[in-house]
Amino acid sequence: MTFRQLNRRYLEPGSQILMIFGIIALCQPWNLFLHRYGLTMTLIGLIAFMITGKIGPEPSPQQVDAHERESEA
Repeated sequence: MTFRQLNRRYLEPGSQILMIFGIIALCQPWNLFLHRYGLTMTLIGLIAFMITGKIGPEPSPQQVDAHERESEA
């Protein structure tokens, strides 16, 4: 499994889940620990999503062939 596949399958959805969990932790009034660190979880998830969102998907073989032809010309 390449890093790009790992990113699309686990890292990007994980950062989205962390953002959602951070927002839920901020809104709940029962657990002080979750409420205290909810903003931190949301920010870490946001930064991770911004980083993982910049990594493009795996190029298809057709795109690789077209790019090689362009570089040869």
